[in-house]
Amino acid sequence: MSSPEHNPLRDPRDKRLPRIAGPAGLTIFGVTGDLSRKKLMPAIYDLANRGLLPPGFALTGVARRDWENQDFGEVVYEAVKENARTPFHQAVWDRLAEGIRFVSGSFDDPNTFERLTTTVKQLDAERGTGGNHAFYLSVPPSMFPTVLTHLSNSGLAEQTEDQWRRVVIEKPFGHDLESAQELNRIVNEVFPEDSVFRIDHYLGKETVQNILALRFANQLFEPLWNAHYVDHVQITMSEDIGLGGRAGYYDGIGAARDVIQNHLLQLLALTAMEEPLSFAPSDLRAEKSKVLSATKPVGPFADTTSRGQYTGGWQGGQQVPGLHEEGGFAADSKTETFAAITLEIENRRWAGVPFYLRTGKRLGRRVTEIAVVFKRAPHQPFDDTMTEELGQNALVIRVQPDEGITMRFGAKIPGTSMEVRDVTMDFGYGHSFTESSPEAYERLLLDVLLGEPSLFPVNEEVEKSWQILDPILDYWAEHGYPEKYKAGSWGPPSAESMLARTGRVWRRP
Repeated sequence: MSSPEHNPLRDPRDKRLPRIAGPAGLTIFGVTGDLSRKKLMPAIYDLANRGLLPPGFALTGVARRDWENQDFGEVVYEAVKENARTPFHQAVWDRLAEGIRFVSGSFDDPNTFERLTTTVKQLDAERGTGGNHAFYLSVPPSMFPTVLTHLSNSGLAEQTEDQWRRVVIEKPFGHDLESAQELNRIVNEVFPEDSVFRIDHYLGKETVQNILALRFANQLFEPLWNAHYVDHVQITMSEDIGLGGRAGYYDGIGAARDVIQNHLLQLLALTAMEEPLSFAPSDLRAEKSKVLSATKPVGPFADTTSRGQYTGGWQGGQQVPGLHEEGGFAADSKTETFAAITLEIENRRWAGVPFYLRTGKRLGRRVTEIAVVFKRAPHQPFDDTMTEELGQNALVIRVQPDEGITMRFGAKIPGTSMEVRDVTMDFGYGHSFTESSPEAYERLLLDVLLGEPSLFPVNEEVEKSWQILDPILDYWAEHGYPEKYKAGSWGPPSAESMLARTGRVWRRP
């Protein structure tokens, strides 16, 4: 007879059965914000709908509103109906709603945390959450120390061998190296590093993880993935929206701190890292950390970087206002809405290969992609006219939208003459797989509840990212102002000239 722990229907080799989170509760501080309503609550419902949450799962919201449990339940219901990825099922919702609680109060009031402690204990008794609780800080970074201190003082952060407590922190992780180190110190005083989950939602995207599959599961690409064959790498994250109502938050942060320090440097690490021993969190992080240690900014920054602020213009057939017309931004602000930088990786694999990172608001279209651009063939037995339409071979990994991979290479044009031009070969997730990709927050929240940290940057990675970016930010603070660029364009003229100096051009996504 089988032991009670052994389920004969579950074979460990069967990859169809996903891992389901054990008994647990999630507390969200700042449940009234956009992130919570548009991403977190729908992701929790989608996980429940996919059968990946325990039956007794509990969701607790903490905010200043004077709500009862049922009021908060109504807010979650509306958020789910509006933003969930999977179809709405009343039975799934009814089961989830039984575990929804709300704690009213301010984050700097010890009484709020006393009420939260009581609620958590009640959930352990009523819902069987077993003392396992994650705390999601969907609050401004300035509130992190306050919330963490109260979690510590109230005993909510204490864990034992048979029950865990975890904390989830959203970016930005500081605004420079010094503030990041201070934040990490405060966090680690309350929660050990293996209980800290710094969410970079980009790492939860299916395509980002597919970089690892593409590189290390295929023999086709890895032999070419080095300085012998690669001319340069471009990593782009462009948005077609402006700041709108977020100007107050964004002024003083800027595009480089908001996107390059976390998302783009993490994409660089995954693109450039060596093959890990395994995909265990410690092995994956070790290789990412190594490559970030070898990454340095290329100077002189007047020639190798670019920054800009958008002005009014036409975008998608509509006239849109410029940054200073939207309000909330100081007229003399140096905060950039476009940033492009040049990095190099000082190791044998990548010596001499520039990595160009760019991001911006109000650009031509919304896209995130990694373009690995290869060197031209050393000898071409064609005269110039035969290949005048031939560019460089490129492998482009599209992270969003239309997730997939494109290869660009030269092919002969049909006809009697030997003319070669660029063609592309496309792979799209949507065409090749019937299953739709889960939202990044679904994967990340499930990993928090499972205690799987591989997709979350540790404090060492955060600090190394700031070490790379800080010299550029210091230079920008001392020299000049961001250039203007028209909404709907691809950034200021200095972005084009920083590549033109080396005979290269930005790829038009």
